Amino acid sequence: MLAALAVAAAVLLWPAPKHPAAAPPPPSPSPSPTPNPSPSKTYPYPFYPPGTCLVVPWLSDVRTTAVVPCDQPHDSETISVGVLPDGLTTDGKIIQAALALCKDQYTAVEQRQGGTTPYYNSPLALGAQYYQQGFRDISCAVTVSNQHDNRKLTAPLR
Repeated sequence: MLAALAVAAAVLLWPAPKHPAAAPPPPSPSPSPTPNPSPSKTYPYPFYPPGTCLVVPWLSDVRTTAVVPCDQPHDSETISVGVLPDGLTTDGKIIQAALALCKDQYTAVEQRQGGTTPYYNSPLALGAQYYQQGFRDISCAVTVSNQHDNRKLTAPLR
């Protein structure tokens, strides 16, 4: 019996062989949290995504810019959006930069229309007061007139 106790003690107290510790199992895959869409940025000035058709106060008898279906008469259609560079100090410089920023997209749209009707590069530029607050986003738009003469677009631009 004493021998059995000695063998049991030896087995229980014998040091385990030196093996490297096994790496812990990888964490169980848990679904990554679904990011919540950030709320849309709001602008204190007219800003619209491409393909938005508008009637605008400087070309129609409306008080504020309004979105309308593109198959209804409208003054303007947005064709792209852009970001103004830093360092502009006046409304005039902001307008110049907006025209330059929208020029390539405007030229491409004008060419797709067939060149039979005059179109105008008409970015919806923000004023210096918003620019100074850090806003830089603008909507590039095309109009079919640059005066209050009742000429309208009647379908989406090609």
